[in-house]
Amino acid sequence: MQAFVPDPALYPFSSHWLRLDDGSLVHYVDEGLGPVLLLLHGNPTWSFLYRKIIPRLAGRFRCIAPDLPGFGLSVASAGFGFTAAEQAAAMGEFVKALDLRDAIIFMQDWGGPIGFSIALRQPERVKGFVIGNTFAWPMMRWGQRVFSRAMGGWPGRLSALAFNGVVRAFFASGVRRRLPADEFRHYLLPFRMRSARRPTYVFPGELRKAKALLEYVRDGLPALGDKPALLTWGDSDRAFREQERQRFKKLFKFHQDVTLHNAGHFIQEDAPEHICDAILEWHESLDDRHRHSPGLKN
Repeated sequence: MQAFVPDPALYPFSSHWLRLDDGSLVHYVDEGLGPVLLLLHGNPTWSFLYRKIIPRLAGRFRCIAPDLPGFGLSVASAGFGFTAAEQAAAMGEFVKALDLRDAIIFMQDWGGPIGFSIALRQPERVKGFVIGNTFAWPMMRWGQRVFSRAMGGWPGRLSALAFNGVVRAFFASGVRRRLPADEFRHYLLPFRMRSARRPTYVFPGELRKAKALLEYVRDGLPALGDKPALLTWGDSDRAFREQERQRFKKLFKFHQDVTLHNAGHFIQEDAPEHICDAILEWHESLDDRHRHSPGLKN
């Protein structure tokens, strides 16, 4: 079942599994009690990304961190194409199967489009959002489109197959602190076999190809604008910058905004303590707001 065994000193969590209708086997972490905090990852990461956040927040939340099919310890079904639309559908089925309610979704990288698609299709299950260095619309900037064509085309594919190049490139540019060798090794482990590396170069191409999903999310976002949102934004990300941050701030009426100084794209690696502090403070303010305004909408 497990393609590899994580080091329990770095990943001290019990494994849970859910079989999807298409046969994919989704691995997930389920730690703590309280309001649901659904922790979504993007490319080329897995639930290991949240290893420093879950222990801190499990005393206040039920922290659920799934691995997308083809990532981490999850196993995709035969014929799974690893497209953004397929991943969004898989996570939507996951949320429904676990019957999650009043969930707060933490989203970063592709976790944004995937998380928002869940909220649009099952709005009654989602209370609010923690938004960190992500997007929710078709990519328009020239640099982003060039990146998509390169990393999602033959250069990305060849580098992935030759030396796990997508993972190495993303972490070289996306983390400001120096990852210890044993931690970085855990990001390479799911893709140690060449046959397992396809998801890493499919996702970059989806920045251009997932037009239907990204337009659906973009057009639906105003319907979610009354839900509370916390922006935890790394200020040193080369991928998603101030333009995306300001767009989210305009979309969500009830938002708080926290800058993660000197944090790159993978904010969970660069600023886990700051993120946890911000979530705890924000959630306490939500509780206070609802105690004083019982009729306030989620």
